[in-house]
Amino acid sequence: MNNLPDLELLEATHSFPGNYVFKVIGTAEDNFMGRVVAAVRIELEDSVEPAFSFRKTSAERHVCVTIEPPVESGEQVLAIYRRLQEVDGLVMLL
Repeated sequence: MNNLPDLELLEATHSFPGNYVFKVIGTAEDNFMGRVVAAVRIELEDSVEPAFSFRKTSAERHVCVTIEPPVESGEQVLAIYRRLQEVDGLVMLL
């Protein structure tokens, strides 16, 4: 999972500062959702949880966390992607 978006493409297709949508899919056990939210908060150095929602698969083995934090730049988006890649239980990152 080392494929990160290209910085130039991010900056060409998104307005910064502003919210950015991350979709993080992982195992539905051991508080995966909490670890995702915590990873974003740590990277942003923020004490407030960013807006997020989640959805479990029909078999309830996996969960998709959609998180939409405010970001300042494309570099910050890439830093959040790198932090999310380290979350235990990660299956896919969009």
